[in-house]
This record gives sequence, C-alpha cells and structure tokens, in this order.
Amino acid sequence: MPRILIVEDEDIIRSAVRKLLQHAGYEVADAISVEAAEELEPDTFDLVITDLRLPGAAGTEMINRAPNTPVLIMTSYASLRSAVDSMKMGAVDYIAKPFDHDEMLAAVEGILARKDAPPASREEGVDSETEAPDPSNIMFGQCEPMEKVFTLIRKVAPTQTTVLINGESGTGKELAARALHLLSPRASKPLISVNCAAIPESLIESELFGHEKGSFTGAVSARTGLIEAAEGGSLFLDEIGELPAEAQARLLRVLQESEIRKVGATQSRKVDVRMIAATHRNLKAMTRTGEFREDLYYRLNVMQIRLPPLRERRADILGLAGRFLKQQAQKLERPDLHLSPEAMQALQRYRWPGNVRELENAIERASILADGDTITPSVLDLDSDSGDEYIPETLVEGNNESTPTREADSANDLSLEDYFQHFVIENQDRMSETELAQKLGISRKSLWERRQRLGIPRKKTTGS
Repeated sequence: MPRILIVEDEDIIRSAVRKLLQHAGYEVADAISVEAAEELEPDTFDLVITDLRLPGAAGTEMINRAPNTPVLIMTSYASLRSAVDSMKMGAVDYIAKPFDHDEMLAAVEGILARKDAPPASREEGVDSETEAPDPSNIMFGQCEPMEKVFTLIRKVAPTQTTVLINGESGTGKELAARALHLLSPRASKPLISVNCAAIPESLIESELFGHEKGSFTGAVSARTGLIEAAEGGSLFLDEIGELPAEAQARLLRVLQESEIRKVGATQSRKVDVRMIAATHRNLKAMTRTGEFREDLYYRLNVMQIRLPPLRERRADILGLAGRFLKQQAQKLERPDLHLSPEAMQALQRYRWPGNVRELENAIERASILADGDTITPSVLDLDSDSGDEYIPETLVEGNNESTPTREADSANDLSLEDYFQHFVIENQDRMSETELAQKLGISRKSLWERRQRLGIPRKKTTGS
C-alpha cells in the first residue's frame, strides 16, 4: 500500500485530502509545516503532497528534505507561476486549488505509476496498459461513445500530434488532456494547464510566452512563460477560443516553428512542447467570422477528440451517479446513502445541460439535503427550471466548477443568484480572485463565467 505524506496548514484542506486518499486505499500521514513533516521521516514515503505556502519554510523545501520522494505541489491559481518555478526545482507536478476528487486521484495515480515504472518505460513511453494509467481509470465511461473516446486517446497519446478536444462545458475536457499526457512519452515531464478565459487579456501574452525586464509597466523582472515552463512535457490550453488575436499569432509560430519569443525580447528560442487545446465553441465557425485564425485552427485540429454530452451517454448516468454518491457518502460519513428507484428514473430522464459536472453537483446537493438515507426525486429537484442560480459551498473537494442550481435562502429570502452577486461585490476589493473562488467553493473559471453572465465587472489589478 503506497504511503503518502500531506503537508498543509489549513485544517479543512488537509482533512479533505487525507480522507479522499484514505478512501482510495492509500496509507496517509499529515503535518502542518515542513518542520513538523521532517519528524515523520518524509523520505520514507512514496509521495509527498504539500501546499506551496506554509508557516515557516516554503513547501518547496520538501524537495530538499525528501530528495528520493516525488513531491506534488498544491497551489492557488494566483500562485501558478511559483508552482511552475517549483517544478524547475524538482517537484514532479502541481495541482491548482480548488480541485475535485478525480483530478487529485488522477495526479496521485500518475505520479505513483511513473515512480514504480522501470526506467525504460519512463524514457521510451507506454507499451502496455500495466505501465501507465488507462483513460478508463481517469474518466468513467462504459457506453459506446466513451469507449470510442478511450480508444482514440490510447492511439494518439503515444504520438507527438497536436490534439484539439471539443466538448460542452462539464464533459471532462481537462481529464481527457491529463489522460493524453499520462499515456504519452512525456508523462514524467510537466503538464501545464492554462485556462485562456480566466487570464486577463492584457496579461495573456506575458503569461504564456514570458517577458523581459522593463518590457512593460510593472515588468520589474524577467519571467519565464508557461509554454517554456512546459519544456519536454505537455501544454493544455483550455478555452482556446478565448485567446486574443495577437496571442493567436504568437501561438501559431510555436506550432509552426517550435519556438517562442518573450514579450520585449529580440531573440527567439526553441521549445519542445506537446500542445493540447480544448474548447466548447465551434472554432471552424469562428474562423468564418474572423474571431479565430484559420491557419491556427488547422494547426490545432490535427487530431480532434469529441467528448459526448451526458445526454448522449444515457447508459453512463447511473454509473456516474453511483460513483459520486459513494464519494459523498464517504465525505459525509453516511455509508447507507442510496438512490430510490424513482430517483434513478429521474436521473435518466433529465437532459443534463451542465453534463457530468451538473450530475456531480446534483448528487452532492441531494446527499446534503436528504433527511434519511434514501435520496428521492423531490430531493434531487431536477424538474424545476434550475440552472440559473448558485449554491455557495466552501468544501474544497468535489466542487470544481460547480454548475448553478436553484435553492431558496430561507434565512433572509435572498435568492442564491443575489447571494453570489452580493458576496462578490462586497468582498472583491479585499479578496483576490482565487480567494473569492475558494470561499464560494468553485473554480476561478466558474467565477469568471458567472461574472460574465451577471455583468459583474472584475476589479482592476495593477502590475503583472
């Protein structure tokens, strides 16, 4: 049984990760600081998972304290740059908060698989299903459309081909990207994930390509871009359709020439990066309106993987619901939680506009609201015109990119849509985007999407 050490000073996060890993069958110990972790002999563990920012020594110090043990860094999106720097120091991977169950377990599974694999497997790539995670272990799916997805991932992952993942919001595009990376010869190198929709347009080029000192106001030092940070590994560009025109031109050069030029630099440098892009938009239609470069589209669309919406995966609905219900039963310590036959029928009849993410949130909500151990259709509440309002939930695990739902705030008759808007407006001057997202229990991407839909302007930021 693999042994994992968690180093995290926030009680709720440390407890959530510990329970998640224990339920997955791992032996887990935890500490609140690097100094406390040292007393547990960290080099005797199979994996160390540490927060980047800790009281006392930084989490990256675990790389030195446990030189023979892989280190996974947990970080907020605001500290993504530091997480990338930590990988240069020797961390094997990073994971951004807030994360969901599948994302954390996939990261842990991938690291342990690489650690246990013989050297030839790590250098030469994947030759059998026993040497690396299979896509069916990272993404659930037993229906024919998902089997086709898994087959395509297995075929394209070992190649260097650029991949475009297309699918509606909530279908699991980031999990597909992770599967492509973990089954590739680049699995031992970084997978850098970038949400193009969540980075301000004025900063996107600097974030992706890096910049030289003094290249713009606030550039007080040179920075390595995320593309360069993915050297030898994979770069996942989520919501590629939101990339500004100038950044599209720069990205085209990366794909054509395998080289980048930092903002403010005069010289280019070669990079070795496998590109994986994803979008829920019709990029081909966007090329006709001039919103997306046609030449970039054809460079990206070498191999396309379409993730089917949940309404096309009817055979998977109950299987997915069962997995999510098991997770909630463990988290809430209610092992007898189950769905009534009528609730199962309601799940299968519903269209799931928010796809797998909406199903996960529906099961979580029903698990919390159920008075007994049986979840009924009335608790699921799928027949109402839900989908426009939001339930705030601060648990870290299982709340990635929550789909809006409708519930009444009985305390003051304030709708949850109003609650979200009120909370953001009241707190955005003193909280970062990451802190707001964490308090609301959603991802930065979901926060950005809700701002756009509700017309809540993002507060002005200074510098980079």
